[in-house]
This record gives sequence, structure tokens and C-alpha cells, in this order.
Amino acid sequence: MSTETLQSSTLPPNRWSDSEAPAGDGLATLAYRSRLLGGDRTLVNIYGGNTSTKSVEIDHVGREVTVLWVKGSGSDIADITEKGFAGLKLDEVEPLFSRPSMTDEEMIAYLDRTTFESGRPRQSIETLLHAFVPAKHVDHTHPDAIISIACSPEGEKVMREIYGDRAAWVDYVRPGFTLSQQIGAAVRNNPQIECVVMAKHGLVTWGDTAKESYDNTIRIIGEAQAYLDSHQAAEPFGGQVTAPLDAETRDALMSKLMPVLRGSMSSPRHMILSVDSSPSVLEFVGSRDAKSLSQVGAACPDHLVHTKRVPLFIDWTPAEGEEALIEKAKAGVAQFKEEYAAYFESNRTDGDKMFSPAPRVTLIPGIGMITSGFDAQLAEVSRQLYERAIVVMKGATSLGGFVSLTAAESYGVEYWPLELYKLSLKPAPKPLEGQVALVTGAASGIGRAIARRLSADGAHVVIADLNETGSQEVAAEIVSARGYRRAFAASVNVTEEAKVAGSFVAAILAYGGIDIVVNNAGIASSAPIEDTTLEMWNRNQSILSTGYFLVAREAFRIFKSQKSGGNIVFICSKNSVAAGKNAAAYSAAKAAELHLARCLAEEGGAFGIRVNSVLPDGILAGSSIWDGKWRAERAATYGIAPDKLEEFYRNRTTLKVNVFPEDIAEAVSFFVSSAASKTTGGALTVDGGVPIAYVR
Repeated sequence: MSTETLQSSTLPPNRWSDSEAPAGDGLATLAYRSRLLGGDRTLVNIYGGNTSTKSVEIDHVGREVTVLWVKGSGSDIADITEKGFAGLKLDEVEPLFSRPSMTDEEMIAYLDRTTFESGRPRQSIETLLHAFVPAKHVDHTHPDAIISIACSPEGEKVMREIYGDRAAWVDYVRPGFTLSQQIGAAVRNNPQIECVVMAKHGLVTWGDTAKESYDNTIRIIGEAQAYLDSHQAAEPFGGQVTAPLDAETRDALMSKLMPVLRGSMSSPRHMILSVDSSPSVLEFVGSRDAKSLSQVGAACPDHLVHTKRVPLFIDWTPAEGEEALIEKAKAGVAQFKEEYAAYFESNRTDGDKMFSPAPRVTLIPGIGMITSGFDAQLAEVSRQLYERAIVVMKGATSLGGFVSLTAAESYGVEYWPLELYKLSLKPAPKPLEGQVALVTGAASGIGRAIARRLSADGAHVVIADLNETGSQEVAAEIVSARGYRRAFAASVNVTEEAKVAGSFVAAILAYGGIDIVVNNAGIASSAPIEDTTLEMWNRNQSILSTGYFLVAREAFRIFKSQKSGGNIVFICSKNSVAAGKNAAAYSAAKAAELHLARCLAEEGGAFGIRVNSVLPDGILAGSSIWDGKWRAERAATYGIAPDKLEEFYRNRTTLKVNVFPEDIAEAVSFFVSSAASKTTGGALTVDGGVPIAYVR
């Protein structure tokens, strides 16, 4: 392929910078090269691909040893560092090339014994591929352009048209010893070749230096992309038959659909959903051939664990309306589960345990794609991988069609013991993993402490507050501490019906639904009854009574559509049962809160919806409702500056005043946990041990 042709096509950019690349050609440069490749998802799937280098090192007794440095299992080369690579003694690995066969278990046990340096991650399951290719630097990637060719009916023929005798083709074999041996043999027996194309899988390239290996990878992928560009179909996927709906209409439909989908998918574990309505996705789902193409199979073995073999395609048109969409979605999930169970039974081996049979990818004409995972990060991985699959299908069909792994081949990867081993290394899920909690008044004080605690318990948290800046700060803090999309800020005024509904819609579009709602938004006021204004009375009732009603009502609506139960916790007060002096407006509103919670516990029990209340007392520290006049008055009582009040209370030893927002968060954590699964209508006092407000 000529340089002129390459320059005119849409090519992957060469991002190598001699000024930024580490000096030398060792492990640091390998990490740099790997990040360049992984940073472009058109080249390497998230968590996929692997890279290596071979170098001479000095072992623990001073001997020179040739070491194969290869990506550690399960890592993402997009952000890999030097510590992310395993090191193996190549002289001990090389003899495996002449073995006639080797099981996966034998291979892993053998490689474990060749470790050069302890404390590093376990080597990639494709390590032997790198060992058997006789080059210093090796890249194994999953470029969209290459896989488009590798998943086309005449893939090998197309490869020859592009590369001639500069490439070798290897038929599909599950990654492991045999595939590595075949690739190694292809390179050793054909010294003129520059790459190996793996049917239905990916690409192997190499070089004498890290830069040469990277340059070769980019150049070879560019040749494939140029070929695809010159063969683009005039109407991808058979042309569009369903036009994309406008964003407002899509969101309105999604807000009704996603809780239904999530509820039907969330068994035995809760799922987090993610929405993708990007132009490329809308083009695919609205096309004539989308339904049939989507059911062919996965575009790459690396996709299977996160996307399953096929997605759920909801055969719906906007003209059918919302009700038809929801009914077809429910029926579709049920049918998908049945078909997945049949797929499992047809291919299972002794000891296999079926994963959740629910779809990981759902496609809807006019609307887009919904992906799911046990957390937001896994839902994002599924989304990214299926976007890559769409690109591959687009390229492959321009070359005559799309082919994939058989059901048996797919099962062999999805339930591959080496993949299962990687999953076994993950920590056990936290108590609230996969659940979504919405906390009102979460920008400060008690609400902030509750949000932090529920996040620590594994929940994804919606920081709902009138204080938008404070909400964003708390959400950012949680994301920094807990990870990708573990929290987000939603502006809400609990006294406004539309704003309350809007905050729940935002939560649904972000995560797919709600499992926990903490009614915490608050206000404090103090005045003798004769000085209590109507405005003060109405404001207390509006926030503390009506506001709690509006939030709870919206929660009930979503819980019932999910059909998977739910938890509501009201943050009441000791004033709910023991009126405070000069606080008639506040105490009356808090009493209404508690009684509302008990009413809802009675109403929600039949649907698995539990409603409990926490009754704090004596909390000044960290609570924004005590700012301003009340803080100044309390500080004056003790003869200290107002900004020293929190420190003063935290240092007091009297039981009555040692109650902090974190103590309330602990009580909420209990009520929403499995430990309280048989409790509803409960009221738990958190009062420092002084029984002023115990529930009679």
C-alpha cells in the first residue's frame, strides 16, 4: 500500500514522542509504549491486549538472566506503570516451544515457577505468545480495522490483498499454549513477515526497539484502515429504518424504562446501568440489519466476559409508544434469560456455575444502548466494548459480512478457567455493592456523613441538595476516594414537586434506578409560639413534612416499577417524640415526618419496601442547620468563638453531647443493610445515651 494512500485515509495517529519517551529501551519504555497503545481504544480494548520486552537483568546471585517482561493479568495498558509487568526467566520458558501439547493448568503452573522477581502481578494468559515470537519487543492488540478483516467471511483473502506475503494468518484457537505455539511457528518459519493476523481475534506485531515495534503496529493497522476506508458501504448496516429520537424524548422514555430493566436484571446481585446514545450507536440500532447482526456473536474473545455472546435487541419502533417498549423489554429480558440458561446447559462442563443470565448489553432502535455491570465501571467497560463491536461489524459487513465465534467457542472463553481465576482475585463485594442511594441534604453535615458511609459500604450515591457547589464537592470527594462514577451531584429543592422528580430522573439516567433513599434535608428554627411567624411555620412544614412526602412518593414509584423492594430512611429528630422548648414549628413538622414514615412502612411492606427512621439528638458538630444565629447563641453560652463550637463539642466528655453526624450515618447503614432486612417502621434513637427522646 502506497504512502499516498495511507496519508489520505483515516489512520491511527502515531503519538510517539522522542522527548517524552524514557531513555533506553527497558521496562520504563515498555510502559510508555503500552500506554500509547492503550490510550487509543480503536487499537486496544479496555483491559485487553498485552505488550512485552526482553532484557538482560542481574539476578539475586549476580548472574545475567534474559527476562521476558509482559503485561500482568487483568491490568489495563492504558494506565500501566513499570510495576504492572510480570518478569519471567526466558531461558526457562523457551523450551516449551518444542512441547507437543500443554493444558492451561500445566502452562500456568510452569510459568509460575519461572518468575524472575517476586511481588509482581501474575503474567498475562497470553505470555507464551510473547516468549515464542523471536523479537525483543512484541505487541498484541485488538485494532478495530484488523478485527473487521479477521471477522469477515474472506478474512484471509483480504489480508493477502493488503499485506501480500508480509503477514501470516492463524485460524481461530482459544488463547493459550496452542495459539502461542502457532504464532511463534508462523514468525520463525517466515522471517519476511511483519505481523500475524489472528482470525476473529486480533494482531501481533514486533520490532527490535520499543519505538520500532510501536511504529510497526501503527503502520500495519493504518494499512488495514486505509483498505477499509476504500471499501466503505454507501449505507452501513443496510441503511437506517428508525431515525433517532430527540434527546428529550429519549430521556423521558429511558426514565420509565430503565428501572423496569434494572429490576428484571438485578438478581441475584444489583446492577448499575449506563446509557449510550452516541451517533454511532444510534446509527447501528436504527439500521435494517442491526437485529440480525447483533445476534451473530461477539466481535472479539476479549468482549465476552463483559458483553456476553449476544446482546438483547428490543424489536420496537417509536410509533408503538412507551407502554409497548416497557412490555417488550420485560418479555425480552425473560426470553434472554431462558436462552442464556439453555446456552449454558448445552456447553457446561462439570463444576461450572452459571453467571447471571441477564443481558449485559441492550439495544433499542431510536434510543440507543443500555449496558449493565455490578458497578458503574463494569457497565462502562461493557459500553466501551460494544461500541468497538459496532465499529467491527461496520467494517466487516463492508467486506461481505460478519462472522464470529460459535456458541461452543464463546462458552470456552466466557467460562474459561483462566478467566474465572482472574475474577476470583477480585475482592468480595461490599454490603451495598451495586445499589444506588439518593441522599437529600447531602452537601453538608449529617447528609454528607451518610453519603460517605453508604459509599464506603459499596453504594453509588446521588448527592441531592439545594447547595449545588457543596453537592459537587462531596460527589467529587467520593469519586476520588471510591472510583469511577461512584457519586454525582443532583440539584434539588425538596419543596418543589418538579425538582424532586427531576433529581430522581437524573439518578435513573445515571445509574438505572434507586434502591435506597435517605430523607435528610433539614432546617432549624427556634422561637416561642407567640414569636413564631406563619412564614416560619410554613417553611418548616414545607421542608420537613411536605418535602419528605414528595421524596418518599417518588421513591415508591420507582421501587414499584423495579419490583425489587427498596429502603427509605427518614432522619427525624428527638423532637419527633419529645417536643423541644421554643420549637413548636420544628417539633410539629418532625412529628409529622415520623408518622409519615410509619404510614409508609405499612403501605410498602407488601412490596418489599422498608421504611425506618433515625432520631438524632444533640448534634451540633458538622451540621449546617446549626449555622448562623443558633451557632452564635450556643457559642456565647460557653463563652467561646462560634468557629470553635464543633471542636468544643467533640472534646466534651458528657455522653449527652458526644453525638456526631457519623453516628447517624452508622444508624442509617444498619437500617439499609441485610442486618435489618426484617425491620420496617422502626425508630432508632441516637442521643448519646441519655434517654430524653426514647420511643415509648
